[in-house]
Amino acid sequence: MYRLYENCKCSIQIRDLCVKNNNKLILKSISFSVNHGEIFALIGKNGSGKTTLLKSILGITNYSGKIIFFNYKGDKIFNPKIGYVPQKLSVDKNMPITVLDFFCLGLTKFPVWFGCKKKITERIEKNLSHCNSKHLLKKTIGSLSGGELQRVLLTFALEPKPDILLLDEPSSALDGEGIDYFYSLINSLKSDFHMPIILVSHDLDRVKKYSNKFALIENGILIKNDLTSRLCFKDMKSFRAVHTK
Repeated sequence: MYRLYENCKCSIQIRDLCVKNNNKLILKSISFSVNHGEIFALIGKNGSGKTTLLKSILGITNYSGKIIFFNYKGDKIFNPKIGYVPQKLSVDKNMPITVLDFFCLGLTKFPVWFGCKKKITERIEKNLSHCNSKHLLKKTIGSLSGGELQRVLLTFALEPKPDILLLDEPSSALDGEGIDYFYSLINSLKSDFHMPIILVSHDLDRVKKYSNKFALIENGILIKNDLTSRLCFKDMKSFRAVHTK
């Protein structure tokens, strides 16, 4: 597969990250690192602080501690480009804009009714093809299925070329077949684009199958940080117990 993001070799290091809300600690001294070409899974029950951690990386939540980005040479990146796919995006089914219009809103300074230049349209088509979604170009956003919309959002997160990709339960609205397809797509992006991916997920079976490392967070505390191959039955049983209460 063509390496569209050949130079995307950033890594991220998080040191003693803390987040407070009304003097209450939401995240407490979180530390871990993600290398380029890795999928790092954040697991834990709802309300444990996983999404807050992603928002800290995005820079939309105040925090103390360090979040440092490095390129493959070990040089710091001070203004990293971050791709982000939210857990769920509410879309008006009557919204008339097409997938092409949606991308043009972010790639051109002109109103969408002026259309996209051929060069930009070709760029959008090329990016969509990497997520097996080129055929969706002229479909309206409101007509997309849950899986189609997530693939479009994933493509949008890859434009411009991100240094890191953040995915907040991106398959929560998908069925079993759609989930498998989406995870295999993420795995392909990891291999071909060689970027770090941080994934929030409650799907432990697929976490074990597709991620390289994981962090288990409970009540804002990092309980365990290890290789996914070492995610043991005890960890999974404990997580499932708190998650199903």
